[in-house]
Amino acid sequence: MKKIALLLLVCFLYGTSQKAQAQGWTDSDRTYLLENLNRTRDSLIMETRNLSAKQWNFKESPDRWSIKQVVEHLAIYELLFDREISQAMNTGPQTELNKTVKPDSVYLGFIMEEKPHVTGEYTKPFTFTVPMGLNEGKNNVEWFLKMRNESIDYLKTTAADLRSYYMKPGRPNVHQVYIYVFGHTDRHLRQIRKIKQHPQFPK
Repeated sequence: MKKIALLLLVCFLYGTSQKAQAQGWTDSDRTYLLENLNRTRDSLIMETRNLSAKQWNFKESPDRWSIKQVVEHLAIYELLFDREISQAMNTGPQTELNKTVKPDSVYLGFIMEEKPHVTGEYTKPFTFTVPMGLNEGKNNVEWFLKMRNESIDYLKTTAADLRSYYMKPGRPNVHQVYIYVFGHTDRHLRQIRKIKQHPQFPK
């Protein structure tokens, strides 16, 4: 009986989520994205404020990333997310894909899970190919902030139904890509905090 009840609950939640998504992009959706994009932006500013050069470049071990590398990776991904969103918006609305889109919870669960993710070669920090990287740590933050603030400004005013724009079939809609944007920052904020908690992190 417990299994049946659980199955019914899952079906109900899935159906409720699908129904909400079928209604299009709402004011609640806008508020949700803006709150989380602002929250993760402000948290990154706080976690990287006044770091010394030694703190920016400290690694828990030779095979782990420094805070400088983490922030550079975040900035690279903000650019990639922006590219996917731009492509989807330029393609135009594809409302026929709304029937097969996965619930937001699928994308949020994936990006927020504790399980490590392996990044592609093209999204690794430039310090893997250029010894000193392309930017100082604080400049990587500025790079990140420029793109994040542009996203926030866009979401404040757009009248587009972001749940009906897709880069291609099988991909999340633009609203869900923005979930990836703040969720990806949350993942790496955990990583930054872990680095700072290391016993040998410079004081």
